[in-house]
Amino acid sequence: MPLKLAVMMPDDEIVPLVNDRGEVIGQTPRRDCHRGPGRLHPVVHLHIFNRAGEIFLQKRSGGKDVFPGCWDTAVGGHIAYGESVAEALAREAEEEIGLRDISARLLGRHIIVTAYESEYTYVFMAMSDGPFHPNPQEVEEARFWTIAEITGCLGSGMFTTNFEQDWMQFFQGSSSKSGN
Repeated sequence: MPLKLAVMMPDDEIVPLVNDRGEVIGQTPRRDCHRGPGRLHPVVHLHIFNRAGEIFLQKRSGGKDVFPGCWDTAVGGHIAYGESVAEALAREAEEEIGLRDISARLLGRHIIVTAYESEYTYVFMAMSDGPFHPNPQEVEEARFWTIAEITGCLGSGMFTTNFEQDWMQFFQGSSSKSGN
């Protein structure tokens, strides 16, 4: 039976462990997922573009345990044990930027390994001009970025490794063709 996350501290959340095909093979407390690579766990990333072709990014709170103060995807978070990908996406979008009733398209999945963790990442894209209501406990700052701003800052340390890997895998080819 899935645990009720609403009454738990974030580090005590139970997340699934998965294999390289995304199949659940176990479970662990969230805090154990950030103790180095090797504990592959599923997450969702939502990239939001506006009508002008800009991408909405959030600057992670300085209190985050992974990549504090770095710019990241509009929405990103762990899938809880017993939670579907769609449920996690909707929950994280509302928790982080106050976005409800999103119509997101799955772009694909890939594995991201950093010094902190190993994530089986479901990458989504949606179109929205907002308004957004960033949660100050999760998000320090948020704004739309042009494609030129993103490409000019890649590799500078401003962005999370996770965002840069998503960008290179799912957007780099299309952004270089658009000329933005």
